[in-house]
Amino acid sequence: MFETLLARLKGAHSDTLPADDARLALATLLVRIAKSDHHYAFEEIVKIDEVLAERYDLSIIAAAKIRAQAEKVEAQSPECTDFSETVKSVIPYDDRAAIVVAMWKVIMADGVEREQEHEVFELSCSTLGVDPEDLRSKLDELST
Repeated sequence: MFETLLARLKGAHSDTLPADDARLALATLLVRIAKSDHHYAFEEIVKIDEVLAERYDLSIIAAAKIRAQAEKVEAQSPECTDFSETVKSVIPYDDRAAIVVAMWKVIMADGVEREQEHEVFELSCSTLGVDPEDLRSKLDELST
């Protein structure tokens, strides 16, 4: 499943990326960040569903279905930056910045900051090519 999604993403351009693939790619990144500390909390699951519902104007049930599919994809995916690199190549910069903000929301959902989550977050930011200065004000808004 992961290899199929990765192949489809590698063959796409931002203007031709099917909506289902974009949603699944984002959901997979969010699941990966939530699981990065080996503690996949209920609060993180709820936050992933909320982020997907808000971003794609979906019902919570539709968002939960995408998240469930992403959990399967994430479980099959190797520990590598190929996925983030591929997402970077097919998603416009502003959308990638929004993805990083969504990732931060998931990290903070359980109220506990863990070093592993920060490491995966920082690696994802770097791999997605998002300038931390562009995010600072958005992340500050989330903290208040």
